[in-house]
Amino acid sequence: MSASKRIGIVGGGAWGTALGVAALNAGAQTRVWARDAAIVDSINTHHENQAYLPKIKLPDSLAATTSLRDLSDSDAVLIVIPTQQLRAVFAELMTIWPEDKPLILCAKGIEQTTGLLPAGIIRDLRPSQDLAVLSGPSFAVDVVAGKPTAVTLAADQIEHSEALCRMLASPLFRPYAADDLVGVEIGGALKNVTAVCCGIAAGCQLGASAGAALMARGFSEMVRYGLAHGARAETFMGLSGFGDLVLTCSSTQSRNFSFGFGLGAGTLSISDALEGRVPLVEGAFTAGIAARTARMKNLDLPILQTVSEILDGTISVDAAIHRLLDRPLKTEN
Repeated sequence: MSASKRIGIVGGGAWGTALGVAALNAGAQTRVWARDAAIVDSINTHHENQAYLPKIKLPDSLAATTSLRDLSDSDAVLIVIPTQQLRAVFAELMTIWPEDKPLILCAKGIEQTTGLLPAGIIRDLRPSQDLAVLSGPSFAVDVVAGKPTAVTLAADQIEHSEALCRMLASPLFRPYAADDLVGVEIGGALKNVTAVCCGIAAGCQLGASAGAALMARGFSEMVRYGLAHGARAETFMGLSGFGDLVLTCSSTQSRNFSFGFGLGAGTLSISDALEGRVPLVEGAFTAGIAARTARMKNLDLPILQTVSEILDGTISVDAAIHRLLDRPLKTEN
């Protein structure tokens, strides 16, 4: 790593901007790439991301660009874009980014067309890419405001993960090293689906007890799904599993929880998420493909399956609640 660190951020949304601020706080020269010239101008001229973090002051030293080539001299690049857009953006980034320089994925989800997690998408395009994954309980506004945040950063080799953690760490942003990429990515993807379900329960005014039960059973489903895909159970007890689940399922700052709440309360429709009329709800894109891959492995995951059927219009919210409550009694484990 060079004495003066340089970090590139691919993605000018709220989380990409926040990670840019975190990188600056870690002592790195940082540049954010966004395709939207208005976002770039807002960051460079007004020191604010008016589209995604309105009225929140950003450091004057945070730079932005519309050219991916401007990131080519970075020591590492963080990709912070929706999973469904990752393949197209990385295909473009590959033209200027060598395979032996670190690429840190910060997307959470599963590609609808292939069933691949973000790391799988990258390796499908470039199998030998130096790769890591960052995930965990974090809201962009907290990171930009300098509130303490801890996340998981996983690479295939723990020594590599530890080196990347040192690159991004600051007193208020603490990455923990791990080497279970699959487990970290599955935790980040499935917690969004459970958050939609918990939001539906809250919108239907089912009470805090129901919400806690759904969170606990959703966590159990996450672990079973992960084990079936080669993840390690202990990964889900950490920040990228249990930690992220608790945050996403219990706060109205969570886009997935808020969307579910709107579905339960009848103020939002499924098409609002799928057609982009509300901020990105990754769980709405993840549920269907995750449910299909679960069925292929003969996994009985009723919460995941039910959310998938609600989102594809197969079952109404009321009918889904009754079906979950009418399931046969069984042992907990």
